Amino acid sequence: MTESRIHDLPAAMSRREHPTVGVWNRLEGRPRTTDFGRALRAEVRDPLWMLARQWQLGEFRGTDGGSPVTATYSVTASPPGRFRTDASPAGPPAGPLPPDRPLEAVAERQPLPFMFGDEPISFDLRLVLGRRWLKLLARSSELRSHDFGEQYVTRYPIALPDPARPADAPRVAHPEVWASMQAVAGRRMDGYLLYKHVKDGGHASDGINDPGRRHRSELDALGVRLVGWFDDLIDQPAGLAPERPAGDSTWDARRLEHRFSVSAPAPDGSERVLSAPEYPGGELDWHAFSVSPGGSLGGAAPAPAAINRTVFPSPVRFSGMPLPRWWAVEDGRTNFAAVTPDSTDLARLVFLEFALVYSNDWYQLPCDLPAGTLASIQGLAVTDVFGQRRWITPADSGTGTDRQRWSMFTLNPLAVPGSAAAPARADAGLLLPPGTPKVATGPALEDVALVRDESANLVWGVEQTVRQATGEGRAGDEVAAETLAFRRLHVPASTSEPGAYQVMSSVPENWIPFIPVHVPGDNRSVQLQRAALPSEVDATPVRPRTALLREGLDAGRPYFVNEEEVPRSGTRLTVAYNRTRTRTGRVVVWLAVNRGVGRGERSNGLTFDFLTQATSAGT
Repeated sequence: MTESRIHDLPAAMSRREHPTVGVWNRLEGRPRTTDFGRALRAEVRDPLWMLARQWQLGEFRGTDGGSPVTATYSVTASPPGRFRTDASPAGPPAGPLPPDRPLEAVAERQPLPFMFGDEPISFDLRLVLGRRWLKLLARSSELRSHDFGEQYVTRYPIALPDPARPADAPRVAHPEVWASMQAVAGRRMDGYLLYKHVKDGGHASDGINDPGRRHRSELDALGVRLVGWFDDLIDQPAGLAPERPAGDSTWDARRLEHRFSVSAPAPDGSERVLSAPEYPGGELDWHAFSVSPGGSLGGAAPAPAAINRTVFPSPVRFSGMPLPRWWAVEDGRTNFAAVTPDSTDLARLVFLEFALVYSNDWYQLPCDLPAGTLASIQGLAVTDVFGQRRWITPADSGTGTDRQRWSMFTLNPLAVPGSAAAPARADAGLLLPPGTPKVATGPALEDVALVRDESANLVWGVEQTVRQATGEGRAGDEVAAETLAFRRLHVPASTSEPGAYQVMSSVPENWIPFIPVHVPGDNRSVQLQRAALPSEVDATPVRPRTALLREGLDAGRPYFVNEEEVPRSGTRLTVAYNRTRTRTGRVVVWLAVNRGVGRGERSNGLTFDFLTQATSAGT
């Protein structure tokens, strides 16, 4: 073991070359009795004893410093103005960030599903649109007198499902859905058909008998109002098109998370890009973002103006804080002596050292910033009681190594996969996302649990809650059981004889398998691909009943999930409506996907290669 001698101690301490952990020995008296009542009274015998006690506790040791009196700082605050979805490399280009919506709504909003393949769903929204259209017609006395409402009900009807058609089984197999369809079929208007017709460039008056064509302009104007009303009622991704049905949705179905970027002007006039590569949904705060070095979203905005302010620092106070004088009575609600950290628990050790040793060395400054901005401190000067003015530099600045830097609430640089460049320093800006403090979440319309089944060597997508055709969510096992019972009544099933050989056992139809497959071009990496099991009634493939697991199914594309997204604890995905109010009082509603942690591995008892048990006659 070699001895390292420090020749220039002040210079070494200023450059932080040798970080150390101080160790002190406490000076305590030797107890002679079991009663500590008299010792805790700290009785003063004589002035000489008090001076000796002060000397023992180091209160005569002076420091060459003074307490801060005033502090002057300069800060810049710039709101994010650009937004881009990073869910896919071929996503839409960056665009302006809507100022009238919270960032959670823009980042989480999902398109409303109205079709599962050729099957219409969301009849609750279809009826809402139809009722709104009929109300718009009824408000005009001229249109009401011509009885246009009956024509629209006939042109855009809600068809009654046929129990004999296998494709109509999801709307017939469930008693509540079947009763609702019987109540509205032929009596109410499917407003979504009109909404889609106008949205695709058509006119509301198309196909309507209007003698003299006197009311076509008024009907077309009402059609535009209907589209604007529904788009304002529920916020959906912009840019919806047949070739891009998800629009600018940030949901990455492969990684099971939201991915997007925002940008704000920097103090030097450049553009600072902040990326959220792994946002699970729910609470959106500064720690979800990372700085994207060298990125650009095409935003050109002037540099933000600096805010200069002089404030009065105040000492940091917290419950259980040690008092500077020995005989003062401390707060007993917090007992730091009861904390027993392990020798490897560095975070707890650092916290205790701050609370018990350096707590009275910290001061706090008031700094009011507007919400929804990226703030950066340009400078800080402190004046102490001796009139000396000191320029304060950030704690993580200097030429020291990374282990000697300390920062808090800073944004880390975004790591670039496969890049050999040295990691950039953390950004010292403070991000206050333009979000909302409170969001009301409705009941789950879809709830999917991705779980591992080691016995079957599969990953299951268990549809715990599925969206019914009428719009509400219901337990997936109940829906699967009702659908299976309905198909058994209407489809002749092939029954096996007792003692017959079975390839595999039956699986609940709300359990969708994901099989491991190799990543193209890589013989070691594995990804999960959605598969399908045959139905026990007619051996047709069982399709998912949730939009989460139907990714790419209607377009004929396979669906892959990265293997690391499904750990042993599992992953839970939920779809629900969110509602909030902005600072201006505007109500915003959007459909969001949230990701959470599962409840561990599960198994449905899937077995292969077995014989059914034979039963004797008369039993």
